[in-house]
Amino acid sequence: MTLQTRTAIGLDGVAAAETALSHVDGEKGELIIAGDNVGRLARSTGFEGVTARLWSAGSGTAITEAEVRARLGEGRRRAFGRLPQLLAAAEGLSVVDGFRAATACLRAEHGLSDDAVIVGALPVIATSLARRAKGDAPIAPDATLSHAADTLRMLRGNNGPTPDEAAALDAYFVTVCDHGMNASTFAARVVASTRADLFASITAGYCALTGPLHGGAPEPVLEMLDAIGTEERIVPWIDAALARGDRLMGFGHRVYRVRDPRADVLKTVVEKLGASTKQLTFAAKVEAAARAALAESKPDRPLDTNVEFYTAILLDALAIPRQAFTPIFAVARAAGWTAHAREQQRNGRLLRPSSLYVGPQPAE
Repeated sequence: MTLQTRTAIGLDGVAAAETALSHVDGEKGELIIAGDNVGRLARSTGFEGVTARLWSAGSGTAITEAEVRARLGEGRRRAFGRLPQLLAAAEGLSVVDGFRAATACLRAEHGLSDDAVIVGALPVIATSLARRAKGDAPIAPDATLSHAADTLRMLRGNNGPTPDEAAALDAYFVTVCDHGMNASTFAARVVASTRADLFASITAGYCALTGPLHGGAPEPVLEMLDAIGTEERIVPWIDAALARGDRLMGFGHRVYRVRDPRADVLKTVVEKLGASTKQLTFAAKVEAAARAALAESKPDRPLDTNVEFYTAILLDALAIPRQAFTPIFAVARAAGWTAHAREQQRNGRLLRPSSLYVGPQPAE
């Protein structure tokens, strides 16, 4: 049994595919999406623009931002027409589980690409499930709005988003739309490599996203902040949590050995949004105390702020229900999933890694 074989467990450092879609440099703390730095994209490119880049690179066929906007608007409109069937599949389930069931019911639509059917439908499903959980009726989409603005409008109804709120969610969508070969993207690519359709691939991606080690951290971040409660409890609460061996939610990442670059992008977005000064001050003090405590208690294991910390604060400031955090993440990440699935089917081969057998040998 060689050291090289051993280090492949978990697939750390193993290149499973070539991609033109995104690159994560964990040592530098850098994320490149479709040829540009994530911070610059969040400042200058809307979700439709970055989706156009991803779809063009993934499919090998150029598509413009205007075309993406039109297709996503039509995708939202068509999804609302099928909403009774989609919601029926989610009957009796939580928002997170209902989203999975409804997503699995999506199908090809005449005259609209599968990518647009999927990415267009997801905010309709997510907002409708969140509203149903409160006893409210779903709201029809407005195909003329941006994906982010319409998502907030369908969630809130008459109390639609301000331009600043729509811009904040749009920046969030851009920031989390793709992130290298993460678990959910890899799951989508594995399914796509079998030549299964995009609907199966994206359902697989979402299933991976629901795991607490991948996309489930934003809600626990708020629960942690709620549990700490006041500034004088910050240090003793963190010290007690670390003494118990608890994980501090919103800190540490499998790939990044320095600060997650998306955390700084979203921190800036939250500050521009003008969320409660008291909330931001408290969160900043928790972040500083947590980083200091982790550096002292685990000096050989870099554990810095990750994207989930400021994701939680941003989504909470936008009044998105906590149970909808994971589906809203999927609304954005679906742009990357669909692009990766297309790229895998176009350039890749069946993903079939080997395993290291550690069971008993048959008797001779």
